[in-house]
This record gives sequence, C-alpha cells and structure tokens, in this order.
Amino acid sequence: VQLQASGGGVVQAGGSLRLACAASGKIASMHLMGWYHQAPGKQRELVATMSSSGTTNYADSAKGRFTISRDNAKNTAYLQMNGLKPEDTAVYFCYVETMLLGGVRPFPQWGRGTQVTVSS
Repeated sequence: VQLQASGGGVVQAGGSLRLACAASGKIASMHLMGWYHQAPGKQRELVATMSSSGTTNYADSAKGRFTISRDNAKNTAYLQMNGLKPEDTAVYFCYVETMLLGGVRPFPQWGRGTQVTVSS
C-alpha cells in the first residue's frame, strides 16, 4: 500500500491548512485512519483518528480546531486544521490500518510526514 500525504506548508498563526492522505494499492478496505505529529525533540503524538464507522478521537489540543474526515471511496483521510498556533508546528504523519486483499487482519502503516509550520 502506498500512502501519499499532502497539504503541509507554512501559515501564519490563526490560519488554516488541510492535510490529505491517500492510500493506493491492493486494498480490500480501510480501517482506522488518522494523523499524528512530531515536533523537534519530542515524541510522536496523536492528533486525531477516525474509525471505519466514523468514530473520532482527538487530542485535547486539537479539539475544537481540527476536524478529521475520510472518503472511503477514495481511501483518503483529511485533517482540516483551523486556528493554527505556533505550537502546532511539527511534522504530521498519516497512519492507516488497511485490510489488504487476501489479508486476515488490518495492516498498520505510516505515511511519510508532511511539515506544518505556523509562524507567530
């Protein structure tokens, strides 16, 4: 499975960005999809996840500002980030659990990160 992340960039505080993560390959179905971020010198942390049934989970720092969504027909997850703050600056990683064709359990996978920089 190939994961293609896009949408990172540089934005001023208070601005918005929309990240996208598209999965391609021999996919039977997508299970959990989500986003994590990692700031310099820090561990990778949860931002938001969404299950195949639509259940969401957000980090406290993301609640009220970020919205995760997914398009199952396109095997794509999105993260709409509004009201960005300098402390949101990090590399954002897509995470998916994919049921491959012929697979017996979901296969977890990380995408390449995309840099988000929020200037004050």
